Amino acid sequence: MSAINMSQAIEIIETWIESRQTHYVCVTGVHGLMESQRDEELRRIHARAGLVTPDGAPLLWLGRLHGFDHMDRVYGPDLMLRLYERSPAKGYRHYLYGGEKGVTERLQARLEERFPGVNIVGHHCPPFRPLTPREEDEVVRKINTARPDIVWVGLGTPKQESWMAAHRARLNAPALIGVGAAFDFHAGVKRQAPRWMRLSGLEWLFRLANEPRRLWRRYLVNNTCFVALVLAQACGLKRYPETASA
Repeated sequence: MSAINMSQAIEIIETWIESRQTHYVCVTGVHGLMESQRDEELRRIHARAGLVTPDGAPLLWLGRLHGFDHMDRVYGPDLMLRLYERSPAKGYRHYLYGGEKGVTERLQARLEERFPGVNIVGHHCPPFRPLTPREEDEVVRKINTARPDIVWVGLGTPKQESWMAAHRARLNAPALIGVGAAFDFHAGVKRQAPRWMRLSGLEWLFRLANEPRRLWRRYLVNNTCFVALVLAQACGLKRYPETASA
């Protein structure tokens, strides 16, 4: 988990764009963090990421508890809006990859209306199945031909992390950013939790109330395991390495 705040995240991503370095960003909450505890491949993907941002309030609190006072929540939907807000002046080119059928079109229309002058150079909604090698090659060709600076990936965790890690070397875009539900929120397909719930760490409760069948197991298992590991670390029964770098 990168001990950063929103301003630092934006500065780092813009440095990649200016220098044409290629990296991917995992916007990760408790769910993604706990999945990486069980999935060795996802853990390696996180370890190779340019940034793993603290998407959830509990991760922010934990970071500050360990002395990273500058740390703040780098929430995927907000990161997306902040970079789109800066894009007309900076000339950044954007590509949208993911979402359900029709979502990327609607998202593009709403973003272009909200940020006049923003340059969205393409979008693609992949099928809900593994792509054939030929389809994979076509996706890579399509994105590279559009020459985006940022590819926004909305496939959900851990699928979007796996996709970014697998395609980073084949894509010329400096930044691949996995933002999951941000596609649905900004397209107006799903309701976003009120700001007070997001700030108080209760967004999970709002989402659970709206999608109980899909999310109950995720929050019951992951949140419980997260609390257990935090307590184990506090008691000295579990240790994790720390550094002061992002």
